[in-house]
Amino acid sequence: MNEKVKQIEHYLDELFPDPQCELTYHSDWELLIAVVLSAQSTDKRVNSVTPILFQKYPTLKDLKNADRKDLETILKPIGSYRKKAYYVQEIARRIEEEYNGIMPQERDSLESLPGVGRKTVNVVLSEFYHYPAIAVDTHVERVSKRLRLASKNDSPYEVEKKLMKKFDKDTWGKRHIQMVLFGRYHCKAMKPMCDLCSLKSICKEKKK
Repeated sequence: MNEKVKQIEHYLDELFPDPQCELTYHSDWELLIAVVLSAQSTDKRVNSVTPILFQKYPTLKDLKNADRKDLETILKPIGSYRKKAYYVQEIARRIEEEYNGIMPQERDSLESLPGVGRKTVNVVLSEFYHYPAIAVDTHVERVSKRLRLASKNDSPYEVEKKLMKKFDKDTWGKRHIQMVLFGRYHCKAMKPMCDLCSLKSICKEKKK
């Protein structure tokens, strides 16, 4: 591990010694749905609708049989609500009918569900099952490129592969959450807090 990576790890540990996922959930399938709903939205907004959603429809069977228009009404505050209502209901139906109501843990099976991509699967496997994985969302991608852990034109999957090589495998889940929080509250897309950052000497954004 090179000195730059050590410097980044030290600062992330200093800022977020015990990082936690900010989505609210009580089961694996609730987490899966919450992550799907978070696309092009924020965890705060998702957390404002999921308690209503899961209280009214507490089981996958309830969600499967829900009125689509009611789901759309509940999900309207988070944007793309028609598409997301479809995803929620189809995920519930597929898990109920194809997996006997038990959410699969295999990557291929999860990625076959509507609205579920690699990033979503990585979040669920890492957060709920403690499987070593790094999920690259917009925050992780931005931070990785600014700190020169990845190249400007790298795809999210290329960023993921580079981060997996740079960080120890047993820390992947922790580093993922730390980088999300760092990007969300410090290294923001607009008006990043560069003057307060200990990593500004290695940051492309600051060098501009």
